[in-house]
Amino acid sequence: MKELKMYVNGEWVDSKNGESIAVHDPSTGKQMASLPRGEQADVDEAVQAAKRAFESDEWRKVKPFERGRLLYKIAGRLERDRDELANLESQDVGKPLSQGYADIDAAIRYFEFYAGAADKVMGETIPIEDGLLDYVVREPIGVTAHIVPWNYPIQILSRSVAAAIAMGNTVVVKSAEDTPMTACRIAEYVDELELPAGVFNHVTGYGSEAGAALSRNPGINQLTFTGSVATGIAVSKAANENVVPVTLELGGKSPNIVFADCDIDKTVDGVVKAIIQNAGQTCSAGSRLLVEESFKEAFLKRVVERFKKLKVGPALADEDIGPILNKRQYDRILEYLELAKQEGNVLVGGKPADVDAGGCYLEPTIIDGLTPNSRLAQEEIFGPVLTVFTFKDDQEALKLANSTEYGLVAGVWTKDVSRAHYLASRIDAGQVFVNNYGAGGGVQMPFGGYKKSGFGREKGWIALYNYTQVKNVAIRYE
Repeated sequence: MKELKMYVNGEWVDSKNGESIAVHDPSTGKQMASLPRGEQADVDEAVQAAKRAFESDEWRKVKPFERGRLLYKIAGRLERDRDELANLESQDVGKPLSQGYADIDAAIRYFEFYAGAADKVMGETIPIEDGLLDYVVREPIGVTAHIVPWNYPIQILSRSVAAAIAMGNTVVVKSAEDTPMTACRIAEYVDELELPAGVFNHVTGYGSEAGAALSRNPGINQLTFTGSVATGIAVSKAANENVVPVTLELGGKSPNIVFADCDIDKTVDGVVKAIIQNAGQTCSAGSRLLVEESFKEAFLKRVVERFKKLKVGPALADEDIGPILNKRQYDRILEYLELAKQEGNVLVGGKPADVDAGGCYLEPTIIDGLTPNSRLAQEEIFGPVLTVFTFKDDQEALKLANSTEYGLVAGVWTKDVSRAHYLASRIDAGQVFVNNYGAGGGVQMPFGGYKKSGFGREKGWIALYNYTQVKNVAIRYE
């Protein structure tokens, strides 16, 4: 069993209270590590270290291209240890090993992408009048806080931390208490590079303790959070007390809209993968299937057939679906499945999977016959559960797609280009995929939500601006 440490001010430390948290393997339910139970004092120390580092001449003198080289070195270590990290991420989260590899590859790309961008964010000049030079520069915002969720720990850490450091900021990461393993490995890579102490800090602990302390800390200058709507609201309120800008990536109830003219083989594959990835424990999961009424019977038959063939098993067995993270999340999904039996028709699944491994496993589930205002249609279940609805025409499809309080992702499956553009322009979602879902991880593609799916954007070039502040300078030269 591994005894993990926090990484604060360039040193490996335990929590000041001396307490620890058990980390369990979702596949077996057995403890595989312990980590420090960080609280207010630990967070304060990390933020102070980051502030000192940000204000130090040592960090200020690191040139943009040199920051890029540091990020490339981290990417290189991720590539070097790809097999080890994929196993670690897979075991820690409970996702199939092939999905663990995909997460490591995405993390590598984030560090590479933002390494290349570090010296390419330009300012601009503004013509005012003769004799006046006016220019705009983007400066680092300061100490950035990163509260990372449990479902994609290395990906979500990498996409925000790499962007923040590329722009010259210092960072404090709070990883999820359930899945801290790869964050600790990132800290090890930073330690090997001998960055100035305090540039990267990693604190651990419960969200209600360490996470809350980080959110309200007056020493941070920006906060990036991924998680539930309820926690996002609490985090935002705490940060707003200190007038700290926040980037929130919250929940989703994303639709896949399927028309009769789609490529049925590709669409079935896309719809299935969109809901079973990471056992449906994905904010952007395609959890609602909207099918053109005349096509429903033929299409749904194919999807049900695929679901029946899906295999469930431990993470490292690399089946189609792994375990649910923990008993708390498992019981929550079971409550929804009980409601499904009362309000709809369970076409396949709807019960625990027969896996003799010790973890919490569920059969992939399809539910038909629900009303659009059912809790199952409106609330984020966060499991391998697909709800089905039908529509007669484009307008009804659009109404159904926009009928929840979320707006993160949507998929449109049709060969009609005009229809695709029409729907893409009117769907309330931060990302719309046409005849695909996910676009290979989308490292370069802005990601974020409408409505209660959050605000601000991560990924891509635009995310760099989260970690800068704009300064205008006007110089009279005559």
